[in-house]
Amino acid sequence: MAPPPSSSASTERETMTTRRSVLVTGGAGFIGSHTVLQLLREGCHVSIIDNLDNSVPEALDRVRALAGPALAQNLRFFLGDLRSKEDLEKVFSSKRYDAVIHFAGLKAVGESVARPFLYYDNNLVGTINLYEFMAKNGCKKMVFSSSATVYGQPDKIPCVEDFELKAMNPYGRTKLFLEEIARDIQKADPEWRIILLRYFNPVGAHESGQIGEDPKGIPNNLMPYIQQVAVGRLPELNVYGKDYPTKDGSAIRDYIHVMDLADGHIAALRKLFATEDIGCAAYNLGTGCGTSVLEMVAAFEKASGKKIPVKLCPRRPGDATAVYASTEKAQKELGWRAKYGIEEMCRDQWNWASKNPYGYRSQP
Repeated sequence: MAPPPSSSASTERETMTTRRSVLVTGGAGFIGSHTVLQLLREGCHVSIIDNLDNSVPEALDRVRALAGPALAQNLRFFLGDLRSKEDLEKVFSSKRYDAVIHFAGLKAVGESVARPFLYYDNNLVGTINLYEFMAKNGCKKMVFSSSATVYGQPDKIPCVEDFELKAMNPYGRTKLFLEEIARDIQKADPEWRIILLRYFNPVGAHESGQIGEDPKGIPNNLMPYIQQVAVGRLPELNVYGKDYPTKDGSAIRDYIHVMDLADGHIAALRKLFATEDIGCAAYNLGTGCGTSVLEMVAAFEKASGKKIPVKLCPRRPGDATAVYASTEKAQKELGWRAKYGIEEMCRDQWNWASKNPYGYRSQP
């Protein structure tokens, strides 16, 4: 009997990721949980360290259920904080890791303006500790969660990876500083392979509606705020900025489906394993299309059949007028591109919200 047909792509997938051991920091969070599910489906062994500051264990229970019993056994969870060297010692002494995907960090622009010390302590100190333990344990491959905030208010759009970097707020500066630290570490020791993924605006949820974004307190990002209005948890949506020089006066952003983002991490991981001389490379993960805040509200109303009351508010300090990605580099070098548009983003966000009006809790 002839052997079954095989493609070089499927062979590469097997050799690049199957049975690899990956540590995911912040893996119980919004983007982390979706990426962990995709890693398990790739055949990876996944360990998570998360302090549950903005996430809950229930998210990982649902990831295990979606992955199925056979793959779920390849997932381990450590409750811990990257600022604690004792916590990191437990994680790194438990097994050897082939790579780290580093999501853990605080991410609210407004909070970072009000509490910069908290952001520098959490995001910088935690990451420096992580690098120290990775180096000590011979794990020198990292995919790092960076952000489009490193572009600040760009002089032109779309944002290209070699633009001048100039963050406009403390949160963005933590990402900018951590990119610089990554470049310095790799330059000092060429064994390191680091990919910096600059996310634009992650939205949506897994198509099952079982996992999604569940921020604690009042949401800082647009889509979870809209969904909380849609399910009746909040009375209206505050839209910050009504006089931007855009077609409807609201700010323009590049929204990307969280599952596209998760797949971008898989592509980055494959690139790390396949490319010895990658050094420290940055890639944008976005759709390459700008959508205004009010356009996104209209798309969500269409997907949900709900009217979203809007209150137009003054601009927030540190917010840019328009930011969207050039995605050519990721397409060319990672073989990745976003598949979903705003209709699918809103459809999946509403599916998650309608099934889980209080997030992972059954009631308020």
